[in-house]
Amino acid sequence: MVAQQANGETRTYTEYIEELDFQKYWLVLKRRWIPAFAVFSTTVALSVFAALSEESVYKAEGRVLFRSDRTTSLTGLGDDRGRVEILAADPLDTQAELIRSLPLMQATVDALGLTTSSGRPLNPRALLGKVSAQPVGGTDVLRISVESEDPEEAAAIVNQVIESYREQNIESNREEAAAARQFIEEQLPTTEAEVLRVEGALREFKETNDIISLDQEASNAVSVLAGLDQDIGNIQAQLADISAQLGQLRGQLGVNVSEGIALSSLNQSEGVQEALSQLQQVQTQLSNERARYREGHPAIERLELQQAEIEALLSDRIQEVLGQELTVPVDSLNVGRLQLGELRQNLIAELTSLEIERIGLSNRMSQLMEARANYLERANDLPELEKQQRELDRQLEAAQTTYETLLSQLQETRVIENQTVGNVRVVSLAQIPNSPAGPDRRMYLVAGGFMGVLLAIATAFLLDLLDSSVKTVKEVKELYGYTVLGVIPLVKGAGRSEAEAADDHPYPRLLVNQPAHVGVREAYQMMQANLKFLQSDTELKTVMITSAVPGEGKSEIAANLAAALAQVGRRVLLIDADMRYPRQHHALKVLNRVGLSHVITGQARVKSAIQTVMQNLDVLTAGAVPPNPVALLDSKRMESLLQSLAQVYEVVIIDAPPLVGYADAPILGKMADGTLLVARPGVVDYAQGRIAKDVLAQSQQWVLGMVANGVNPANEPDGHFYYLRQETTESVEEDQEPVLMPVGKAG
Repeated sequence: MVAQQANGETRTYTEYIEELDFQKYWLVLKRRWIPAFAVFSTTVALSVFAALSEESVYKAEGRVLFRSDRTTSLTGLGDDRGRVEILAADPLDTQAELIRSLPLMQATVDALGLTTSSGRPLNPRALLGKVSAQPVGGTDVLRISVESEDPEEAAAIVNQVIESYREQNIESNREEAAAARQFIEEQLPTTEAEVLRVEGALREFKETNDIISLDQEASNAVSVLAGLDQDIGNIQAQLADISAQLGQLRGQLGVNVSEGIALSSLNQSEGVQEALSQLQQVQTQLSNERARYREGHPAIERLELQQAEIEALLSDRIQEVLGQELTVPVDSLNVGRLQLGELRQNLIAELTSLEIERIGLSNRMSQLMEARANYLERANDLPELEKQQRELDRQLEAAQTTYETLLSQLQETRVIENQTVGNVRVVSLAQIPNSPAGPDRRMYLVAGGFMGVLLAIATAFLLDLLDSSVKTVKEVKELYGYTVLGVIPLVKGAGRSEAEAADDHPYPRLLVNQPAHVGVREAYQMMQANLKFLQSDTELKTVMITSAVPGEGKSEIAANLAAALAQVGRRVLLIDADMRYPRQHHALKVLNRVGLSHVITGQARVKSAIQTVMQNLDVLTAGAVPPNPVALLDSKRMESLLQSLAQVYEVVIIDAPPLVGYADAPILGKMADGTLLVARPGVVDYAQGRIAKDVLAQSQQWVLGMVANGVNPANEPDGHFYYLRQETTESVEEDQEPVLMPVGKAG
């Protein structure tokens, strides 16, 4: 449930009740006392009727002890594994339902010969409604009770239900034992075969996978893998060292290992070295002859031919030494590399030795890596093998346990099947009750009164929450936030006919001239005094009076305020600018033949339209209702008319239409020196009030304050009515600037 707050926001029911304003709660009860009293009376009347219609009922009660024996678990396969339980988690609840079963009720009816008033056998469903079976908390005892108008019948039914339940329990135990024995006898061969099958599967599994002890094998695999990893690491270190040495030697020699071996072989061949020496001699002679002769000279040609023959001979001998055909011509070879010194021969020998050692270590590395891979593959298979073996072990253990349990249970079922004692023992039989059961009739009245008070209070607050209207002067002030310049008390029906009271727009009443309404006259005199205090800084010549919605009494406020100002000697003009629903001519008892609409349209002169009501008080009625009042009010003629009238009269009061739904009031408010807002508790609601406040803010009007009209002191907090009157006077005298702040800037 959601209620409206004065600041325009919504508040929940919890927030509403947490507001510790007990006076407000009391006012809610005072406002809603009629529906609250109706709810209270209805609740009390219903409780009285229930107390008078209550018949005397006797209650008999007996108790039995239920002990859960082993019969219901005879088909089990162990203490906590695979048990076939008939009873639920709470066996007493199950037994209570068995006691209230239709077969047991039928057995009770047959045993006692229970009949209806017409002599026909009692329906077991009718007896079921009288029988109750409840566990006694914290025990294994069941309480069986029966309510009946006949005390002897109640006791007899309880005792017969207990006896029928005992007999049913014994028979049920026998049937369960027989069924359990038959089941066990059927399961024993199957269980024995399962034990043999699992044993064979476990044996075959170990033979297939060469398993003796998986735990020992796993431990050995870890140590072997660790040793292999250490050997591999050592060889990798040696290979790294040899590779570094090989790289250094290759850099010094400028050849790789195969080239070094070939050069060493050629250097040790006498034929190659002899041909190489001859080739070098011919090349030297050819170089000398070319220095002496030109190309084509017979000496040069002879030496070139001799060089070619020696190169062919050198190529053949190199091929013989290396054992392969030379793929490049001899002249492209570096002949100087074919003749090695002793140092280069030693380096090439060392290079060859290191390469041989590297090849040996590489082969050893390959063997170790292969062995490690084989061990690792076996080690990776071990978890799966262990899982399969554990599963087979569990199956074997379960099968063996089941077989042993069935053998033990078979012996027990044969013993229990021959027993005649159930697991139900009678604790106490029912005695014939001496006094009726049930609550005292006076409790119905007390409970009805208590519930009536609660429901009445709830009804009052619920209706108040559903009512979104502003209910007190305090709420009006919180809604608008303006200074309260006057509080006009409620005057019911004074000077108003029944037809006027039923009208949505009743005629305003001029009450300040009636001697019977002294309090009202004083309220208006205080309001005009507060307005006078506002003129200390700013002269107020033209005051517009409006309200949020119709029915708040703004026309009556305007008429009586004008009369109150006239009574203190101020010359006042009251203008009825509410051309939609003109009412001032009814309040002041004047004619409305010529009025404001005629003056604005130029159909009449101002002097001829103004009528004198009393000394110092003139009125300008609305005149004929125009088709578009906004067009007339928002004209230059209207603005100039107000300016001219303000020069003639001390105060000009404008009775304007309501703010919600009409544009008349914002237009007139811009022409006036200030706006006086009328608010009536019980008429305006929060939504309408927020809209009116927004309209005033958007039109940037000067709000002088507000007047609370139709205030019922009974609906206000104690002393609040007098306090408001005194507070408004003091607040205006002490602080005037906030009153003259524009609504849009005052926030």
